[in-house]
Amino acid sequence: MWIDTHCHTKHSYDNWLEPLDLIRRAKTLGLDGVVITEHYSYEASRPVEAIARDEGFLLLRGVEIATDKGHMLAYGVEDDAWNIWGRDNWLPLPAVIERIAELGAICVPAHPFREVGVCSLLEDILDLQGIAAVETHNGSNCESDNDLAVRAASHMRLPSLGGSDCHKVSAVGRCATEFLQPVTDMASFIAAIRAGACQGSYYPGYRLAAPSAPSQ
Repeated sequence: MWIDTHCHTKHSYDNWLEPLDLIRRAKTLGLDGVVITEHYSYEASRPVEAIARDEGFLLLRGVEIATDKGHMLAYGVEDDAWNIWGRDNWLPLPAVIERIAELGAICVPAHPFREVGVCSLLEDILDLQGIAAVETHNGSNCESDNDLAVRAASHMRLPSLGGSDCHKVSAVGRCATEFLQPVTDMASFIAAIRAGACQGSYYPGYRLAAPSAPSQ
């Protein structure tokens, strides 16, 4: 199975990507599913579930959390009760990882070698404890940053994930994760990651999106 494990829609409020356009693009590319990881809020992606259900497409939900040392993808939370800080960014990284684990969910550093100022993770990932995997392939990254993430995951002996980090339809599926055991829901998604039965990659089925009319 191929799943794009890092997607955004207009519900992240930093883009205009319609969920239906994302889902139909993913289906056209032959992806088996996507994970919506809106910024700051798990609950923000709730409206997308019904759209995916109507399209007969596997859609899971997580959240992208902005910490003081980069961004974390959290998978397995069920609401926004994970956020005990009352703000959206600069959250303390070790405490975020601990909080997500308390809820039975997992954390995966997103684009760890993308330099975005003082809150970048970079080489500090090598000393990071409590993460379940590394996002080694991010569709918005330059290739050299992805290469560094691949090396880090190998050094830490952690599974790898791939996601497009899409904010527009043409980016959907640029990177994705190949799962070596069935994924049907968030529990089986997390189980596959914990078993190491996944690998991030540049999705072989990706191609540039042809122009199309926006969803009504």
